[in-house]
Amino acid sequence: MPSQDPQLLRHHRPFIAFWLARIFTASGFQMLTVAIGWNLYQLTGNVLDLGLVGLVEFAPRVLFMLHTGHVADRYDRRRVAAICQSLQALIALALAIGSLTDSVTREMIFILAFLLGGARSFEMPTTQALLPSIVPTGLFPRAVAAAQSAQQSATIVAPALGGLLYAFGSIWVYGPTVILYLIACLLMLNLPARQTPLNKGKATLDSLLAGIRFIRSRPDILGAISLDLFAVLLGGATALLPVFAKDILLTGPWGLGLLRSAPAVGALLMSLWLARFSVERKVGRVMFTAVGVFGVATIAFGLSTSFWFSLAVLVVLGAADMISMVIRASFVQLETPDEMRGRVSAVNGLFIGASNQLGEFESGLTAHWFGTVPAVVLGGVGTLLVTGVWIKLFPTLAKRDRMIERVEEAKV
Repeated sequence: MPSQDPQLLRHHRPFIAFWLARIFTASGFQMLTVAIGWNLYQLTGNVLDLGLVGLVEFAPRVLFMLHTGHVADRYDRRRVAAICQSLQALIALALAIGSLTDSVTREMIFILAFLLGGARSFEMPTTQALLPSIVPTGLFPRAVAAAQSAQQSATIVAPALGGLLYAFGSIWVYGPTVILYLIACLLMLNLPARQTPLNKGKATLDSLLAGIRFIRSRPDILGAISLDLFAVLLGGATALLPVFAKDILLTGPWGLGLLRSAPAVGALLMSLWLARFSVERKVGRVMFTAVGVFGVATIAFGLSTSFWFSLAVLVVLGAADMISMVIRASFVQLETPDEMRGRVSAVNGLFIGASNQLGEFESGLTAHWFGTVPAVVLGGVGTLLVTGVWIKLFPTLAKRDRMIERVEEAKV
């Protein structure tokens, strides 16, 4: 590209539409999650149900992993994303009608949660694969960072808004959520059509497994995705935040809310910075350094007995995680041919989901065995060890200089 002025991104109309759609869908999901949790707990009063609903939402990502990527590669990605958003709007509408008629049940919530997870399992790889086709290659890393700023903004604001609206009744959350999803659907349908030919192959086992084979054949991609899996799996401490808030930092629910928001605040600030000043050189070293900082921040949080220091450390943790995520997402998409992006994104999405879900389980299990503080400290140490091992296992990734080495070499 002749110019990579960051100002060009904000004037790129297809990306603005994509960014707004991300804002609306992320906000809709966050609000819906808050309302479903409160609604379910009011119905049953069972804490276990809150954990089960999250597991039910995650299950479709495992069940449909191979098919979600194939759909994203074979069909018009705009329409696939729009269909997924329309289905989520219908789920919110069903809950709104159920609230109006006082007919929402535990079983109904679990069924709708499964459908919600199914829609999102198809939507995520589709939208990830869609982004490279609507922005110039030179602006793609900034576009990834800007798209993440939309996600983080929604993560910070939407749950609070959902909780505020729920005070007036669940219908006041479900109703606006329907509108958010429908607006996102319209924005998706107005994006430019895909320029590369669609993959017309049938959904054979060979084609479904092509994404896994592709990742295995690219050491840099495999290294980046697996590094994120194990770093978050070991270093994630969010599941233990209520224990830290109550028993170690001696704060109340308001403090827990701030602790939960702190990583998202750090991630948002860093995503805004990266949207303007992207990492251009030594991307491998920067990514591994960011993961190392993530591990150190985890250890510091585990050892801290000061609320404000813990808050600051979590902001740093979120910022470091955002750096590695943007670098990983950018070069993984750029290194993947367009006809494979859906299947590769589906595998990547499963890794991300597994690291978050299993990371919470790992944190709870190690806290039960060794205690809360040792569990978090050991997790941070584990992240640092994984970083060192991965530098040895994937030397080309550690020494990677540019985000788009393959593209540049093809031009020479």
